[in-house]
Parts: sequence; C-alpha cells; structure tokens
Amino acid sequence: MTAVSSPPMITIRDLHKYFGEHEVLRGIDLEVAAGEVVCVIGPSGSGKSTLLRCINRLEEPTSGTIVVDGDEVTAARVDLDRVRTKMGMVFQSFNLFPHKTALGNVMLALRTVLKLDARKAEARARSLLEEVGLADKADQYPVRLSGGQQQRVAIARALALSPKVMLFDEPTSALDPELVGDVLAVMRKLADEGMTMVVVTHEMGFAREVADRVVFMDEGIVVEQGPPAEVLVSPREARTQSFLARVRSAG
Repeated sequence: MTAVSSPPMITIRDLHKYFGEHEVLRGIDLEVAAGEVVCVIGPSGSGKSTLLRCINRLEEPTSGTIVVDGDEVTAARVDLDRVRTKMGMVFQSFNLFPHKTALGNVMLALRTVLKLDARKAEARARSLLEEVGLADKADQYPVRLSGGQQQRVAIARALALSPKVMLFDEPTSALDPELVGDVLAVMRKLADEGMTMVVVTHEMGFAREVADRVVFMDEGIVVEQGPPAEVLVSPREARTQSFLARVRSAG
C-alpha cells in the first residue's frame, strides 16, 4: 500500500499584503508540515513579520488563502477566536500585562478562553512555568524579571491553550546577548517535543541547529528555501549569498 501523507499544518497560497500603495507580500506560497520547524530569515523590511502576522490574521491579508490545521483562516466567516486557539504567538516585545504576576499572565487565557476554574488554571500555569524554567518566579511581576525571563513567561502564556502551531516573531531581538541562550533553549525543547514552529529570526546558529527548513525572504517574496545546510552554507541565489555575507561580517 502507498503511504498517505498527512496534509500540511499550514498552507499559504498566493498571499499578497498591501499597506497603502506599498506591496509588502508579493504572492507568497508556503507549506509547513506538522512537527516541522521553519526559520524565516531575510533583511529588515522583507515582509517576514507581516507574513507571520497574516497567518493568525493580526494583519489582514489583501488577497490569497491561509489554511491552518484544516481551517481556512482567510475565509469570510471563519471563527477567528477558535482558530487562534490553535496558534500561539510570541513577539519580540514581550507584551506581558505589567499588573499581573508571571502566574497571572499565564493563567489569563486559561480562565477567559478555556473557562477553567481557578485551581485547575493555576495548576496548568505553574506546570507551564516549570516547563520554561521559571517555577520559582511565578509570583514575580514583569518589572522584576529580566528580559529573557519575561520572554520565557510569554512563551509559557502562548503554550497555555495547547496550540498546534507556535509563531515566533524575532523572539530574541530585544534581549541582551547573555539572555538569548535561555530563550533559545526553551524553543529547542519545543522543537524536540514535535511542536510545529515558524520562527522569524536573526539567530543563524539556532536556524542551523534546529530548523528543518530555512526560508529566505527579500522584498516580499520567498527567494530560496531548503535545509539549513543548503541555504545557510551554500545558497544558490545571489540575494541569499549577499545577505548571509552581510550577517557574517556584522557578527
């Protein structure tokens, strides 16, 4: 018997996004398999973050279709609140509620979206904080946490609804260099556990070690994609070669 391959977790077809007259995404086609880690790289302004924000409709696509776990995110009558429970998102600015503790930030969606009672929500939130190495910081407010700790709380919060997909928008770019490692370690652990992940990143080492596939974007299109060993070590396209040369010289 021929094995039947499962459908992609994410399917993007002919995705366009305009801001006024400026076309930021120019016909993106992309698939992400279940359990795959895809790192999206490219220069600033290439459309990477806009692509990520279109996947969960934080930005409204101008045209094209996006399907996540069988649900067409771009459909006119889609239940966005329900579909978004399948997607956790982590931003470069941590977006924690300053008036809530680490525990309170993680509990929020468990209480408001899943309607768990306080005892169950707290138990789940404490388990998630333990998963990201912050069990001892549950009662601390964000102002008392380092940037790296705040980002790990944000990851725990994004995991609270047991999403099928995790979207990371340059999760380490706002961190001091010595704090980056702890956040990347949590992301590595998620990858090892089989989480489907789309990661917009400048961390080439992380992309090389953890990604199943690297996608290079420039000027709103996918220029090149493939295994990290191909795209990062011996890219075919001149634009990819030029970008990586600039990254290496800056490092």
